[in-house]
Amino acid sequence: MTKKQILKLIAVLGLIALLMVALSGCTPAEEPGPGENGDLPEGAEPVTLKLSVAASLTDAMEEIAGLYKDEAPHVTIEYNFGSSGALQQQIEQGAPVDIFISAAPKQMNELEEGDLLLEGTRIDLLQNELVLVVPKGSTGIAGFEDLVKDEVKLIAIGDPESVPAGKYAQETFTTLEIWEQVEKKLMMGKDVREVLAYVETEAVEAGAVYRTDAGISDKVDIVAAAPEGAHAPLIYPLAVIKDSANPEAARAFIEYLTGAAAKAVLEKYGFKPF
Repeated sequence: MTKKQILKLIAVLGLIALLMVALSGCTPAEEPGPGENGDLPEGAEPVTLKLSVAASLTDAMEEIAGLYKDEAPHVTIEYNFGSSGALQQQIEQGAPVDIFISAAPKQMNELEEGDLLLEGTRIDLLQNELVLVVPKGSTGIAGFEDLVKDEVKLIAIGDPESVPAGKYAQETFTTLEIWEQVEKKLMMGKDVREVLAYVETEAVEAGAVYRTDAGISDKVDIVAAAPEGAHAPLIYPLAVIKDSANPEAARAFIEYLTGAAAKAVLEKYGFKPF
């Protein structure tokens, strides 16, 4: 082999060595172990918790679900928001539900009487307040007593048969002795968020919603709160459903809901945790 050929071979071998060094720096990183970078904690199995929740809790509960994902990355929360009465009926008909949060004790009481709750899991989670709202900037209605005026044509409330906010409104109107005058003016909503939408879009002149719902809208004004004692205590109970597929994970989430982080979220939206 000539000297020129030897030098050429050395150059080629040197180039190959450089390429091997470069490639060694591009090898895939080691896969993270369990619990790292959002993976499942060691030994944990993926769990999907199904919650049926009163519509008035929509914003707060969605935020809490995001926080809980950091606490328990193996747990996925699926919500079904609606009126408490409709959610109760779904549970009675066998819908797969792990936890029920009602906007009134009535629906929870009936499920308990039907032996559909997991014993020992029912608690009172929080309280709320019923308020009268009008479209932003609207004048002429300063309180519940103004609802009887002839110029007030439509008032929105939840259907008292299935929506706790509607039942509280009916009780308030009855206590204030205006039910008979306003009954013919009522537009019934399927849940409290629909009532709020009626007021926001000026489809009605006033509506009865929870203070927490009014608080998330910049399209309504609160003109009055229901007087103390005008309706039954406005309490939100929760419980694990007896046929829950994930009772232990459900208990753990309830424990989180009663802790400091979740309470801070609930209070931010205007709820009063117990």
